[in-house]
Amino acid sequence: MPLRYAVFGQPIAHSRSPRIHALFGAQLGISIDYRAIEAGRGEFADRVELFARDGGRGANVTLPLKEDALALCATLSERARRAGSVNTLIRDGDGWHGDSTDGIGLLRDLRERQACDPHDLRVLLLGAGGAARAAAFALADAGVRELVIANRTLKRAESLAAAVADAAHVGARAWDALASARAFDLIVNATAAGHANAAFDVPQTLLAAQTLCYDLSYGKAAKVFLDGARKSGATRLSDGLGMLVEQAAESFFLWHGQRPDTASVYAELRAPAG
Repeated sequence: MPLRYAVFGQPIAHSRSPRIHALFGAQLGISIDYRAIEAGRGEFADRVELFARDGGRGANVTLPLKEDALALCATLSERARRAGSVNTLIRDGDGWHGDSTDGIGLLRDLRERQACDPHDLRVLLLGAGGAARAAAFALADAGVRELVIANRTLKRAESLAAAVADAAHVGARAWDALASARAFDLIVNATAAGHANAAFDVPQTLLAAQTLCYDLSYGKAAKVFLDGARKSGATRLSDGLGMLVEQAAESFFLWHGQRPDTASVYAELRAPAG
């Protein structure tokens, strides 16, 4: 009988996680039933409980539920505890163990596909939610020279900056003060603006000749930020499809104890339809 796994989020119909895990399972000979389950914040806990009663062994969690998932866990990994968010649930007896694989997924994609090692770079992180928290700690641990966190609610950016401050030179900046900042080597968008299809202005002052503009989302959800960056003159651009594949591989390893090859899966997902 296939092992039951899922990804929870809202919206979730666009998710490529079921395809990714099906490819991983086929690659390693593991029979998996992995589904996308729509859940808003008010119904998330009940749907996870029902999933567990139906034999769910593990799950991924995406927007807007990563911080909510933390509250469902009996135990946490150190990286999930530090980030204050969970994107991977692992069934442990009658409870859930929570982990966060977003950070390691981001770093692997940056280094292996984008030729961008964050060590000693000036980095701007846009957003302060669950995905941003995982990214912030990963970037700090990678040895960035400076990490600036900007969020529309400045207090959230300041809170995240204070949490990460022991690991790197970290500061917070008001969203409307970004235009006065000097250029960064790497700009990471961790906001949900692309899901709302709102316009995204990337001030030219933030861009140097080789600045990499990277969106943690992928596909249409990343288009708004990447289009805004391109309009301002950025030439190095990437969505987060590679990060999605890499964080999924880490989740797969946590569930099954085997690490899949990500290059072939990434290439298949990038291949033109038809």
